[in-house]
Amino acid sequence: MILNNFNKTTNEYKELKEKPHWQGRPAIKTSVKGRDIKKPQENINDMNIGDDLNRGRVAIFIDGLNLFHAALQLGIEIDYVKLLCRLTQTSRLLRAFFYTGVDASKEKQQGFLLWMRRNGYRVVTKDILAVPENGKKPNLNVEIAVDMITLAPYYDTAVLVSGDGDLAYAVNAVSRLGSRVEVIGLQGMTSDNLIDVADYFMDFDNIKQYIQKDSNIGYSYRTSSSSQY
Repeated sequence: MILNNFNKTTNEYKELKEKPHWQGRPAIKTSVKGRDIKKPQENINDMNIGDDLNRGRVAIFIDGLNLFHAALQLGIEIDYVKLLCRLTQTSRLLRAFFYTGVDASKEKQQGFLLWMRRNGYRVVTKDILAVPENGKKPNLNVEIAVDMITLAPYYDTAVLVSGDGDLAYAVNAVSRLGSRVEVIGLQGMTSDNLIDVADYFMDFDNIKQYIQKDSNIGYSYRTSSSSQY
């Protein structure tokens, strides 16, 4: 049984390598994957993510809770379509993962996650258990780390949206496998350890104008019960 499950997973990853979930403008690929030197941070407002770099195939890993708090600090609401386009740029997207804790009793959240699944994201969730007022929130670092390392043979660049220093070890592991790692986070909320092990760091404050939701545009987050599909 274990062997059959392993073969099934292996075949799924082989399919990923041949058929990406979404593909942007093709990027010229190099024959050998290797780490790039971090780009200087000067004039970063005029730069794209991974500007002038051959990023190859990209996989995106978003810590939903960390992104939520970053948006609160910036005073913006995230447009997740714009965010996906901004993080992908002209590279080929293998997968875009969104990790978050969920409360099954919150219908609006269920509608939002359904919308995310139908607009380019693979949503990974963990149930929120009843905790004291100052209790620990759901942590999906293990899920993020496992996915980053497991998929490393199939992407050239990992884009990690998080500021959690506990993910530094996973970033190092991915780098040793030959992939480039870009970390996107709010400077004041991002661990120095995570920034130090990344090949490239981008402060959300420098790209907020490109990823915030337009005030005159709204999205209808429907729940599965109200879906017409």
